[in-house]
Amino acid sequence: MNRASLVRYAWLSIGAAVLTIGLKFMAYVLSGSVGLLSDALESGVNLVAAVVALGALTVAAQPPDEQHNYGHDKAEYFSSGVEGALILFAAAGIFYTSIERLLHPRPLEQVGIGLAVSTLASGINFVVARVLLRAGKAHRSITLEADSKHLMTDVWTSAGVIAGVGAVGLTGWLWLDPAIALLVAANIVWSGFQLLRRSLSGLMDSALEDDERSRLTAILDRYQEQGIRWHALRTRKSGARWFATVHILVPGEWTVQAGHDLLETIEHDLLQNIPHLSVTMHLEPLNDAAAEADSVIARATSPSPR
Repeated sequence: MNRASLVRYAWLSIGAAVLTIGLKFMAYVLSGSVGLLSDALESGVNLVAAVVALGALTVAAQPPDEQHNYGHDKAEYFSSGVEGALILFAAAGIFYTSIERLLHPRPLEQVGIGLAVSTLASGINFVVARVLLRAGKAHRSITLEADSKHLMTDVWTSAGVIAGVGAVGLTGWLWLDPAIALLVAANIVWSGFQLLRRSLSGLMDSALEDDERSRLTAILDRYQEQGIRWHALRTRKSGARWFATVHILVPGEWTVQAGHDLLETIEHDLLQNIPHLSVTMHLEPLNDAAAEADSVIARATSPSPR
């Protein structure tokens, strides 16, 4: 799928946020529950996050240019970072409102209707979250994955709030409403920190995970049967794209043409198996002192077995 087409998922998220905000505020107005208000506030954050995601996906879909030779994929990390910060902001608002209601309890009204409306809104969020998660994993979009996780946080928030408000309606214990809201706020704080951590990791050019790197090194290792070696492998992620640099060591008597042909073959093999990879290879002679020293200076991971 063309990455520009992922923008439609951001519009889906925006539409769902607008609809659920209306439903949840209606539930709050009907019941007066601070738990349902906290749920509505989080949906407001969802809307802001969805708009940010739309902008990030639009920027990330742009091709490389003179000022951004490696593309614009990192825009997705900014989006997920903003989303993580917004989740923390929503949690702070929920904490404040819940403590105020805990100190000054108020009776709830029309609990049944309020819960029915909130349940409908949660169902919408659940369906949209599953759609976004599948698309995010299929197209390696951290923005869509972050948006999905944010919506699922909203679903679990709503489940807790609905249970709490229902318990208040059954028992008359007004303190349960703000108490449940406080527990919900604590849960979404964790979700926000996780998103921020992942976004910062991407902006810091983190290397590929072990299983991802293994896919790359397995291909390189096959060429050692031809009497060559590789070392100084360095990798990083940028949104949906992977980048790698590696030194390929060949017999010193090879011609430039022979070395070039080998690199073309290796690059074709890598891209056939990992199409989202951009690889840069440096040709060096075997058994050369400078090449060996270079491997020690440049490598970020262990060289291939000799």
